[in-house]
Amino acid sequence: MQLVVVPIEKPEDLNVILGQAHFIKTVEDLHEALVGTSPHLRFGLAFCEASGKCLVRHSGNDAELEDLAVRNALALGVGHCFVVFVREGYPVNVLNQLKQVPEVCTVHCATANRVEVVLAETDLGRGVLGVIDGSSPLGVETDQDMADRKSLLRSIGYKL
Repeated sequence: MQLVVVPIEKPEDLNVILGQAHFIKTVEDLHEALVGTSPHLRFGLAFCEASGKCLVRHSGNDAELEDLAVRNALALGVGHCFVVFVREGYPVNVLNQLKQVPEVCTVHCATANRVEVVLAETDLGRGVLGVIDGSSPLGVETDQDMADRKSLLRSIGYKL
């Protein structure tokens, strides 16, 4: 077994969702789940088929994001892995819908941070061991940091 680290290629402000599913209809079901969340959501998704033709299946409503998802799926090369990029929306707006798709086994991350995916590679193929999502903590929030966090969440409409 060999350990491999693959960075997710994306612009800094773009959100990515990385997960694992188990069936060829995953692409269509993820697409339908995403379309149903918001008429404004822009997305691209790719899914690595793990048997048969072993193709990267893809869909979306934004050609740039779809192409980015395909490039990242190819770089990962992990069977049954899916990559979703979202714009004009956030993972918090779509995660429950994606997790409700019957084929979805797990979600490894959902973030706008820099991401590295830690993979194990064997003769059979590759598998996700985990993700490195952003930076390590630099300390503990102060009372002012807490007040700033609460204020931010209310100013963007996530808390009343």
